[in-house]
Amino acid sequence: MPKAARISTPIPVSSTSENENSDTAQFVTVALFSGVGLLISLVAVIFGIQGVWF
Repeated sequence: MPKAARISTPIPVSSTSENENSDTAQFVTVALFSGVGLLISLVAVIFGIQGVWF
């Protein structure tokens, strides 16, 4: 019965501070984008602007 060969590739390990900074930067970007979209939608609803969603 043939045996399977196990080939492992090394996974680069980066420091946790770099991962935390990257995650924080991505979270801030998504939060700002979502906040701006919510603000625009709120202003449109308050002023009664009819758009594509109505």
